Amino acid sequence: MTEPLFDTEAALLLDNQLCFKLYAASRTVIRGYKPMLDRLNLTYPQYLVMLVLWEWQGALPAQPTVKALGERLLLDSGTLTPLLKRLEQLGFLLRTRSRSDEREVHLGLTEAGQALREQVLPLKNQLLCEQGVSADELAALRDQVGALLDRFITRR
Repeated sequence: MTEPLFDTEAALLLDNQLCFKLYAASRTVIRGYKPMLDRLNLTYPQYLVMLVLWEWQGALPAQPTVKALGERLLLDSGTLTPLLKRLEQLGFLLRTRSRSDEREVHLGLTEAGQALREQVLPLKNQLLCEQGVSADELAALRDQVGALLDRFITRR
């Protein structure tokens, strides 16, 4: 049997909750992205979709579908559909039904969606510089959180 991480009282202190620290950090980082994303007319979840679609430009998955996007972002289609509709209305992506299976929706970037990528990098670099955190520190933290996430996902 493993030893408990905290005694009974300490286990219930807010500052001892990893989930709270991750939640608060996530909200704070997303809030920091807001001015950049406002300039691009995107919400944070829409930005994540665009990141994956830009990534797929370099190496498409076998099926660049809503299902594949959901798996990549850990989101269900009910959450993705409104995001994708809005991105399509903005002219950044196209959704097309598969000819062989109409339940399958394929995704692709428009020229405007591809061009948007070029606007993001300078804004993202400016955002990171303003925070005073080194690229190495961010990479190490990202890797630690990624490893934690992987452990939770594999235990589902």
